[in-house]
Amino acid sequence: MGTDTVRTGSADEAAERRREQRGWYFYDWACSVYSTSVLTVFLGPYLTSVAESAADADGFVHPLGIPVRAGSFFAYSVSLSVIVAVLVMPLVGAAADRTGRKKPLLAAAAYTGAAATTGMFFLDGDRYLLGGFLLIVANAAQSVAMMLYNSYLPQISSPEERDAVSSRGWAFGYAAGALVLVANLVLYSGHDSFGLSESAAVRICLASAGLWWGAFALIPLRRLRDRRAEAKATGKPTAPGFRQLAATVRDMRRHPLTLAFLLAYLIYNDGIQTVISQASLYGSEELGLGQSTLIAAVLLVQVLAVVGALALGRLARTYGAKRTILGSLVAWTVTLGAGYFLPAGAPVWFFVLASGIGLVLGGSQALSRSLFSHLVPPGKEAEYFSAYEMSDRGMSWLGPLLFGITYQLTGSYRDAIISLVAFFVIGFVLLARVPVRQAISDAGNPVPQRI
Repeated sequence: MGTDTVRTGSADEAAERRREQRGWYFYDWACSVYSTSVLTVFLGPYLTSVAESAADADGFVHPLGIPVRAGSFFAYSVSLSVIVAVLVMPLVGAAADRTGRKKPLLAAAAYTGAAATTGMFFLDGDRYLLGGFLLIVANAAQSVAMMLYNSYLPQISSPEERDAVSSRGWAFGYAAGALVLVANLVLYSGHDSFGLSESAAVRICLASAGLWWGAFALIPLRRLRDRRAEAKATGKPTAPGFRQLAATVRDMRRHPLTLAFLLAYLIYNDGIQTVISQASLYGSEELGLGQSTLIAAVLLVQVLAVVGALALGRLARTYGAKRTILGSLVAWTVTLGAGYFLPAGAPVWFFVLASGIGLVLGGSQALSRSLFSHLVPPGKEAEYFSAYEMSDRGMSWLGPLLFGITYQLTGSYRDAIISLVAFFVIGFVLLARVPVRQAISDAGNPVPQRI
């Protein structure tokens, strides 16, 4: 009878865990539409055009009296949103771990971001300041929400299933991004037949991402549950801004192997983020491809990233997450090498390049997240994932800098794109040197049979 009771309890726990996992997947489904439709496709060109409408004769706008070239306003707004996120994430992460109440914080961040994105519907005429403000709020809120979302991973999955759970989350996100992007492109391309101006179509696409985000965020918020904070957590007030970040880094120094992985991730992820942000520029300026071709390539990447995330998740079950990530870094290197030789004016070969990027993109990101989750000490999930999220979003500046400097010195986008191979090679070497089994053990976590 006692044995039956234990089995029933284990079955109930497994069922509850699966229910939470299914809810968790839906947050990626909810928020990834913002990254795809808003940040990657529509907002940059549209906000730039709004800023240009408000510019003076010399092409400058003057937010808070500061002269800013209209064409730089979007980039500066993104940079400012990163600074805001870097200040806020350590505070929220420490508060989440101290109180154990992640869900209210996740809800606040998610609906702040969704509301700001929905408000982009009112971004017309010369309201560039409104656009910059909404972008800063939405982007910073998304970073904070993703940090909290990621920190649930070690709590809702056993060590053995974590790679698969993380991969499914990424797959859900890319699938949603592709689905909504198709609908947005139909609306945008046929705006005349719908009786809409081009500006109105873009504003509807932007706002729809916010409505989608808010609607589907209800599912994880209903299914995820808060855990009681660890007894060892202190009741000390959270330090402000960078002081809390410094405290987190000092704590991480007690786990040098976790820091070693984070350094490797910071470097190769910088390469990944730079490829994502600069591939369209390479396609338009070096290869002479049109906007429709580039948007179709973004959609192809989204679709194949679903396949890639699930496929690499399966490979990790056989070969372990570390080896699979290392393999993906080799694939990134080969893809960039092939990209260097792409002929101009040949969209078919650019689609082949996009296919290679899509197949390794989702898997390398998903497995990096799940591997890091093994290296986080219990009770420190949100705090450590704030550092991880800053590596993901706030520190990816070296790649664009190297890309820009290489182009400035050589005048060739081909040389600029091939220079990014350095990030994948260095990241590969650093990751290969991390003894992940020892790192997991040192963090106080059970070591999976295959990692």
